[in-house]
Amino acid sequence: MSIIISVTLMVIAVVFANIIGLIWDKVPLAIFQIATGLILSGVPEFNIHLNTEIFMLAIIAPLMFNDGQNQSLSKLGRNLSTMLSMAVGLAIVTVIIVGFVMHSVWPIATLPVAFMMAAIITPTDAVAVSSITQNVVMPKHVNTALEHESLFNDASGIVIFDLALSSMVSGNFYVATGILSFLKAFFGGLIIGWVIGMLLISVRMYLTRSHTDVSAIVIPINVMTPLIAYWVAEQLGVSGILAVVAAGLAHGLLYDRLQLTSTKLQIVSRTTWDIVSDVLNGFVFVLLGATLPSVIASSKLTHISFLIGIAVMLYVVMFIIRFLWIKLNFAHVNQKDQSNTKTALQVATGGIHGTITLAMAFSIPATINGTSFALRNQLIFIAALVILISILVGTIIYPIVLESKTTSFSDDELNTTLSEMVYAALESLRENNPASREVEQVSQVISSQTNFNNRINRKDYMQLAQKTNDVVLKKIDDMADRGEITEDVHQLYQRIIGHQAVTNGPTGFRGFLKIANRQIKRYWHQRKFRRMRRKKGFKPPVNRELHGNQEEVKAQRQQLVDAMKTVNQAVIDYLNSIQTSDNINLVNLVKNSYTQRSQQHGSQLDEDLIASLYIEVFQAEHTFVQQALAKQKIVPEMANMLNEQISTDELVYMQGNI
Repeated sequence: MSIIISVTLMVIAVVFANIIGLIWDKVPLAIFQIATGLILSGVPEFNIHLNTEIFMLAIIAPLMFNDGQNQSLSKLGRNLSTMLSMAVGLAIVTVIIVGFVMHSVWPIATLPVAFMMAAIITPTDAVAVSSITQNVVMPKHVNTALEHESLFNDASGIVIFDLALSSMVSGNFYVATGILSFLKAFFGGLIIGWVIGMLLISVRMYLTRSHTDVSAIVIPINVMTPLIAYWVAEQLGVSGILAVVAAGLAHGLLYDRLQLTSTKLQIVSRTTWDIVSDVLNGFVFVLLGATLPSVIASSKLTHISFLIGIAVMLYVVMFIIRFLWIKLNFAHVNQKDQSNTKTALQVATGGIHGTITLAMAFSIPATINGTSFALRNQLIFIAALVILISILVGTIIYPIVLESKTTSFSDDELNTTLSEMVYAALESLRENNPASREVEQVSQVISSQTNFNNRINRKDYMQLAQKTNDVVLKKIDDMADRGEITEDVHQLYQRIIGHQAVTNGPTGFRGFLKIANRQIKRYWHQRKFRRMRRKKGFKPPVNRELHGNQEEVKAQRQQLVDAMKTVNQAVIDYLNSIQTSDNINLVNLVKNSYTQRSQQHGSQLDEDLIASLYIEVFQAEHTFVQQALAKQKIVPEMANMLNEQISTDELVYMQGNI
């Protein structure tokens, strides 16, 4: 039960951090996640013991698989030499130099321990880079180089870590054996992962071709793929992480081949993986924050300052190595309109560490050959500090060396154009189709496209709601005067309106008082009107009591329903007549309650007609955007954003009605 509570608390922490990250988007999300982890460490119910094998299988493997399937094999092939130089060559050189530096400064850390620590802090995290560069413009060639490096240097670091750990356990290290082990683990993992990935892809393709909708089968297979690839590879003695990456690359090739086939399946798959990836990344940083207090507490207070110095020194050494690696063209990063030095600085700053570093730090054994490993907590503390330092340095340097992201239009301009687009589409819909409940149903849904971009002024809403209520009262008064409804139905309708005004009406008790005042005036008006009609010899219809026999009650209820339809249509006509692009959201909000009420008492809608109306209105919106762009009323960036929203809304509608 404790593990369920702990996982639930972690999910809550991730969600809370994401909310804070939306509010203060200038601060990297990882910082908030680490902070919520620190808070979580003080909760007594949170008690989770991290099993490194489960951590690698359940968290790291899915993350690496998702990174792999999001890569383009064609782009990877064009940058193969750069990727190998940075993910393998740079990783090995970094481990060797950082290992010797650490051993020389901290002799208690033997060479195997120093190399193990260097292997832990070598892998970079492209997700962490993207989280701190969301407000700046990262050069495309630099971003591509960092993504490809992150994809494979994780495996390099893990393989070197395993070799260093093996040498610690055995007490011996042979260069030839180490190289062979590295090559076996590296290329063996790639081969095993690719084979497993292609086998599972064959299963997916068979199911997709032989059945219409196999999302409920294919998506679980897709989610299980990294777990299967990792487990099989580890059982065969090769790199499970590289197997997962290779399986992900195979699935990336599948998506390239599918293109516009199985669109629904692709969208569901990518959306599922986006959510899984975000949550798992959040778990890693929350765990980092949650374990920091215990790691610090296990270290002597006088020793902490020395460990901080070690962490800073190791990060500086790695930064210099990365800078020189690009500056001296050991890795050719395609440069365009900037100097080699600037590119080298951006790549060096992009050496941000995250999930894999933390995972390997946690996987340091507590005992070696039956003896407690005294440096374990200190090494975990150093790794955590290197992660934090790399994030902070990137947060500070990138806004200085990179341009801030700017849009060629403001939020207000976007919202105004969006309202104009929806208004134009609805006008076209009503001009080309006769008035019907189907048209109003489509209009109501399409109008909601503006709901999340505009805030309603409560005073304006109250005024419009009251004017609409006046239309309702006037309409039922006219129907009663013309004898279209009996006085009993008229009074019942007024009681319904009065009840709604008090309970959930837009004008509350004031609305009720206004209706009561109208009823009093209406009473004296009716007495005067009846006297005049009697003088002319007119005999009024006999009123029926609401509690008469069953047929009478049924007839009056039907009359009430018919009256509601007539009144609601009058309301819709009134609101349509005053609707503009400026008040479309306000009008739609008031209209919504009346259309829903009408639907409750109406006959079934023509679904085929509604489908054709949706297609018509979406096309009208695309036409509006195209014409506005041609007349240079909007910029291409805004046009792309609007077209994307229209297409997404259309897809959501189509999926909900297939």
